[in-house]
Amino acid sequence: MYQLIDKFIESAKEMDDDIFPFMANKKEFVEGKNSVYYSGPYWDDSEARELIHSIMKGKWLSSGEKVNKFEREFSRMFKFGHSVMVNSGSSANLVMIAALKKYFNWNEGDEIIVCTCGFPTTIAPIVQAGLKPVFVDIKWEDLNWDLDQVEKKITDRTVAVFSSPVLGNPYDVDRLVDICDSNNIELIADNCDSLGSKWNDTYLTERAVAASCSFYPAHHICTIEGGMVSSNIKEIVDLASSYAWWGRGCYCVGQQNLLSNGVCGKRFSNWLENDTVVDHKYVFGVRGYNLKPLDLQGSVGSVQLLKFDEIHSLRRSNKERIQKALESIDGVRVVNERPEAETSWFGVPTVCEDNNLKRSLVAYLEENKIQTRNYFAGNILLHPGYRDLGKASDYPNANQVLDKVFFLGCSPTIHENMLQYIEKVIGNYVSN
Repeated sequence: MYQLIDKFIESAKEMDDDIFPFMANKKEFVEGKNSVYYSGPYWDDSEARELIHSIMKGKWLSSGEKVNKFEREFSRMFKFGHSVMVNSGSSANLVMIAALKKYFNWNEGDEIIVCTCGFPTTIAPIVQAGLKPVFVDIKWEDLNWDLDQVEKKITDRTVAVFSSPVLGNPYDVDRLVDICDSNNIELIADNCDSLGSKWNDTYLTERAVAASCSFYPAHHICTIEGGMVSSNIKEIVDLASSYAWWGRGCYCVGQQNLLSNGVCGKRFSNWLENDTVVDHKYVFGVRGYNLKPLDLQGSVGSVQLLKFDEIHSLRRSNKERIQKALESIDGVRVVNERPEAETSWFGVPTVCEDNNLKRSLVAYLEENKIQTRNYFAGNILLHPGYRDLGKASDYPNANQVLDKVFFLGCSPTIHENMLQYIEKVIGNYVSN
């Protein structure tokens, strides 16, 4: 089968050189013609091959054996006991918070401490679960949250802190773990921007009760779309799975099937209150959603994991190279990692001394087809959908982010001739 697929791919490429335009790392780069995208899928023929194979050979087009395989491989690589894949990183946060609330029996209005700067899908699931986000400001040196404020914001209603390191760069993890332990609250990790980041040779997520991850094309690995919830507590992952699968409580997939015909041996052992025998595939324990991934995504995820070490290394080296160029500009500073950290960089966090410099530099880069991004939402409390959650003016450092901070990509799709072009453009900016 794979030989036939390989022949098809090769013949397709002969007919059209740009048959896989989404593979940014494969495109020829011509200065002034092609854009330097801040990120993109680090794919080659192997991902296309697996997609085609999944369509032609897979038992399920929806979630099935290849998703299960990817979940197991992901858990093994990143040292989790259990993982469940969902259709996006945002969905991962949604079902993770819902699962944690039920598992720990948190009450309506209980508080979770979050950083004011970041992406809305860290905040929205807290509100959607009937919990209360409590905000802390950032420290200007590293753009991560101020741990002094985290400590001060803990109350009798605080049940957890929900961390999301800026562009993958760790804060003082040891101190935050100590804060959580001494106050008997949980550490949750939004790992969507920081897959592979370490603190003292340990993945950030190993210190958390549960963690989310995103596989959107801009992120470290890409499954087209997709996300993951992981934990060493099986019941939390089971609950997250239930919320993602309509609220169903059946986890009898893959190797857990017990009968020779592939049917779960416990399938008809569940009873409802009226003593009716019911197929437990249709017993619903929570009010859930339909957030399942596709087997196509799972198959690609397994291929991407094989490339992760290379992806991690290239992100780090690209960040270092681009940082050196940016810091040749007066008034520009790039955030560094702490000595204890090994950051799997999502981007190159760039701080300008004032708004005028940021506007001028970003405009120049974009005019020369080098993509930039704001540091996401900046202060989330400035946005119409979140203003009712607090006063933006209470977080003065966060309020400066949109005026002074942006980032360039350091994706592995940015290869040598693109790096040289970035250096050239920045050099011209300095000269002019």
